[in-house]
Amino acid sequence: MGKAKVKRASTSIDMTAMCDVSFLLLTFFVLTATARQPEALQVDTPASTTKDKLPDSNVGMITIGDQGKVFFGTTDQQVRVKALERMSAKYGVGFSQEDYDRFKLMENFGVPMSKLKGLLALDGAKRTEKGVQSGIPVDSTENTSNELYYWVQNARLAAEEVNKEKEASDKNFVHPGPLKMAIKADANEKYPSVNLVIETLRNQKQNKFSFITGMRAEEK
Repeated sequence: MGKAKVKRASTSIDMTAMCDVSFLLLTFFVLTATARQPEALQVDTPASTTKDKLPDSNVGMITIGDQGKVFFGTTDQQVRVKALERMSAKYGVGFSQEDYDRFKLMENFGVPMSKLKGLLALDGAKRTEKGVQSGIPVDSTENTSNELYYWVQNARLAAEEVNKEKEASDKNFVHPGPLKMAIKADANEKYPSVNLVIETLRNQKQNKFSFITGMRAEEK
């Protein structure tokens, strides 16, 4: 007696719906993503085996390189704007709304206050060209000549103001504490340049800060 043949069902899967979803997700990420701005001062940090990571927000970063040039920036755009407003009042340099809009997109910068408005007038690619930014003035005093001192001070005040505003408007917001400071220095940078920055922080009783390093393979 012959066996009945069972008709095999097709194993092909219609992927049309999945392709549509993938395309929509790709479109969403392309339209909403913000391109990372190139660093104005690139440094080669020393290597270490430390695995601790900085948080993604509430951080002020001081970069040192290119024979003592000092750059500064913060992770939060609102903090950048409020810090610039405070520095504008401190040094008597006025900025337009367009200047503020451009400044909040800059991850870091390195010019004196007197030249910041001119820097903001340049397009993004021109700002990051070598030699365009001469570094933020820094010395061992607490005078206005030490502009890094007042950038750090006003960024810390701005961060506290922003966090309190978020706390008041969002009951689920958790205050991250004072602005965390980090130093990112080139491995070949001379000690006096780094020490000036450290003393600037210490003069504000900012004795806790992080050094940014590259990963080094642990010895076996």
